[in-house]
Amino acid sequence: MLFYGKEVVMSREKALIEIRLAGLSDGSHEFGFTCTAADFGDPALVEAGFSGEISVGVTAEKLDGELIITINTSATAGLACDLCLAPISAGLEGSYRIWYSYEHAGESGESRDEEYRLIDRNTLSIDLTEDVRETLLLSIPMKITCTNNPDCGVFRQEEEEAGEDRLPDNSWQESLEKLKNKYR
Repeated sequence: MLFYGKEVVMSREKALIEIRLAGLSDGSHEFGFTCTAADFGDPALVEAGFSGEISVGVTAEKLDGELIITINTSATAGLACDLCLAPISAGLEGSYRIWYSYEHAGESGESRDEEYRLIDRNTLSIDLTEDVRETLLLSIPMKITCTNNPDCGVFRQEEEEAGEDRLPDNSWQESLEKLKNKYR
């Protein structure tokens, strides 16, 4: 903790995922990072089921007046089927792109879209930890279902043998069977 007059400023720890801009030449540059969900210090990632290593690939394209950062994440998450609650291990991929524009005098007060950010030409590095965390959370599907799981009766494909005819128990089931066969 540092004190500047009456203001208290928390000193930042070293960023988990950081791109150093000082000395970065024009062109495309690729960076790779490996971490775990616990490294982010966010319980939401651990609760979301991220287990094992999280692979992060960052591509930085430095142009004359801007910097384009593309973040690609790859991780394994332990999820549960929304229908039958069976455990599912899924590989999740995420991608996010951010455009940085170098700030000129008088432009610092502009409000911009979240993907478009202003940075100073003297910026030494960019901390991408929060952007990676959000990319991981956004890579989780909204609806999680298992397919061809014998325990999940909703999406299980019926296995009918060619010589076997099942007879319905009730007349209404018989009517439904006729309708089903009519529209096949």
